[in-house]
Amino acid sequence: MLDAFSDPLFQHFSDWAPRTEADTHIRLVEYDEARRRGEQIEFTLIEPREHAGVLGGASLNGVDLSEGRAAVGYWLVPSARGRGVATHAVRLLARWAFEDVGLGRLELTCGPDNHASQRVADRCGFTREGVLRSHTPFKGGRRDTVVFSLLPGELR
Repeated sequence: MLDAFSDPLFQHFSDWAPRTEADTHIRLVEYDEARRRGEQIEFTLIEPREHAGVLGGASLNGVDLSEGRAAVGYWLVPSARGRGVATHAVRLLARWAFEDVGLGRLELTCGPDNHASQRVADRCGFTREGVLRSHTPFKGGRRDTVVFSLLPGELR
């Protein structure tokens, strides 16, 4: 995680990047606490070959079982980009979220300039709902957010 999150492209699109192993450990503990509360689950994406490394991560976050919705998140190491890894991970995660968890809506959000994430959303069947202006605090200012949604039966 520490190596992947130090990548300039990751840092461009994210407002959080660990600077030390201690920062990474704190984030992992936070992820586990959120999982125990039923709010989030993080998965590691691994190369399907013997002795291969981590390709990235994918998650369901902002899980609200009473409302039947959650958000999808993902990140990739530079060597995994452009290979369909994020698309495959989001498809698996969405299928699981709808069929096994019983969710009725998934959301995917990203910055307006994150064209790679928008392509993943399109390939998976998400519908672009619009742009939330000045939606979220980001690096000392505010940032617009593009919002996509996916409903059961729409996954491609």
